[in-house]
Amino acid sequence: MTEDPYMNEFARRLYDLRQLKGQSARNMSLFLGQSHNYMNGIESKRNYPSMQMFFYICEHLGVTPQEFFDYGNANPNLDHELINEIKKLDYKSQEYFLSFVKEINKPRYK
Repeated sequence: MTEDPYMNEFARRLYDLRQLKGQSARNMSLFLGQSHNYMNGIESKRNYPSMQMFFYICEHLGVTPQEFFDYGNANPNLDHELINEIKKLDYKSQEYFLSFVKEINKPRYK
């Protein structure tokens, strides 16, 4: 039986996001109304959650399903926090902040 590469990515992402939230696998399983070893079964690649349970997991982790599968974004919750803070700025400050971010993201050549 060949190993499912999608399961590896899924399990790793779930583990990483759960760790960012500071939740044990046991506590998260119980919070979701499952047996104490439910998350362990997913993270050890024995099971996939149902679609409905996947949505509950995302909600609990504070991410959208799209963010869950955005493996290049290590901490989607940090994005949410940053965006919420930017929204508090006045228009002129938002423009300044955007130009600042664009400037620091410019490629630098030696």
